[in-house]
Order: sequence, then C-alpha cells, then structure tokens
Amino acid sequence: MLHLSPESLILLPPLAKIVCEPGWRWAPREKPMPNFDLFYVWNGEGEVEVNGTSYPVGKGSCFLFRPGDFTSATHNPQKPLVLTYIHFDTKEKVMEVPNRYRQFTETVELEHLLSRYVRLFLVKTFAAEEEAQLVLKQLIIHLLREDQQEPVEKKASNQLTEAIHEIANFVRQNPGVPHRVEDLAHRAQLSPRYFSMKFKELIGMSVQSYMIRTRIERAQHLLMHEGMNVTEVADALGYRDIFFFSRQFKQYTGRSPSEIR
Repeated sequence: MLHLSPESLILLPPLAKIVCEPGWRWAPREKPMPNFDLFYVWNGEGEVEVNGTSYPVGKGSCFLFRPGDFTSATHNPQKPLVLTYIHFDTKEKVMEVPNRYRQFTETVELEHLLSRYVRLFLVKTFAAEEEAQLVLKQLIIHLLREDQQEPVEKKASNQLTEAIHEIANFVRQNPGVPHRVEDLAHRAQLSPRYFSMKFKELIGMSVQSYMIRTRIERAQHLLMHEGMNVTEVADALGYRDIFFFSRQFKQYTGRSPSEIR
C-alpha cells in the first residue's frame, strides 16, 4: 500500500465516528469482509474477533480488516466503545498491507487524521474526496510506520523517547549554538552518560555527530538559498576558524563550501 497513489484508493460507505449503544454488538459475519475497513477505538472496553482470534480492545486499539476477513465484536455496556470506521478499496493489487491489529500508545497524530477524514464528509466540502484520499494515504503510512518501528525504540519508555526526540529537535532548530552534552542531558533530566547512550540508540548517531550534521545541513541551506558567503555562514554557525569549517564541511558533503556557493 505504500506505493499506491492516493487516486487509486476507492472511498466507500459507511464511515463514521460513533458512540456505540449499550446493547450494541457486531454480529459474526456470514460472508467475509468485501473490502478494507480501518477500525479504531477512541474509548471504552470490548472484544473484537478476527478470523477466530479474539483481541481485548480499549483506547488506541486499531484494526485494518482485509477483504476475506470474518469479524465480530462486543463491548461492555457500562463502558461503551467509541469508534471510527472507514471502509475503502483499491484499484490496484496491493503487496504491502499494514498488520491487522496494533495497540497505539501515542494517539494524537492518528486521531487528528481520523477526525479530519470523517469531518470532510459531514458537510459539503470542496474537493472532499480528493483530500480524503490524501488523508487516507497518510493513515496507511502511519500504520505501516508503526509496523516497521525499530524494536529498540519500542523498548524505550514513551517519556524517554519523547525527551530524546525533543532534544534532537532543539539541536536542529538551533544549529549555531555551541551545545554541550552536559547541558542537553540536564534539559532531558538525565545523566550525560545515559543521555548519550539513549540518544545514539534512538537517533542512530552520537550527540556530537548529530550536532555536526545539523550544522553542516544548515550551512548548505545558507550557502545555496540565502545568498551568504562562506565567511558569513561559518560565523553564523559558530565556527571561529573558517579553515576548520571548510574541512568539516567537505568531510560531510564531499564538496567544499565555495563549490556549493
């Protein structure tokens, strides 16, 4: 599904975000699912069965039912399920399909996309179908990304992962600042040694390498798009030695700053 164009996604009824009635149940299907159904639980407690396998569900439970699946569901009447479901099909044969089930812990981005998709059809919106196809493709990418997430990142606590990524983003937004590992670790409320270890584990490179890379990437942008000369760029990014800047730049890009300029 990753390589499908948005135009090849066929949007089908029904679609909705609903609060299930206390006596609600999804009776076992006599015929298999005819198309894809993205099924997400916002709240409540219940149980979903897919092809004979039962899953307890609650907030963050997400299914992508496929054509040919047999499904059923029930819920706790005292804690009714709040659901979004989106039916769709494809014009082309798909090879890479997201997993049938996953449990999200970080739900903000997914829920924003789900809400946007449903909202497009609540009122007459210009180009609703075209935008909905784009949003649905984003949702598919979101599911595939969750399926492909590195195991090491899943082992880290959500709070730690969020803190490390916040620091990485802070460094990227301030490439000219002479960051010290000790200061960054303090910002994350971690010891420098543990911070450095987790940063490399989650980001894929050492703190020092990441700082240099972001500085050089910013230097490339300034040289190519902002009309600044080599000396101005080196000074803007905190380099006191233009020759060291040029050497480091060439080491990371394979070209000298003057060639880029």
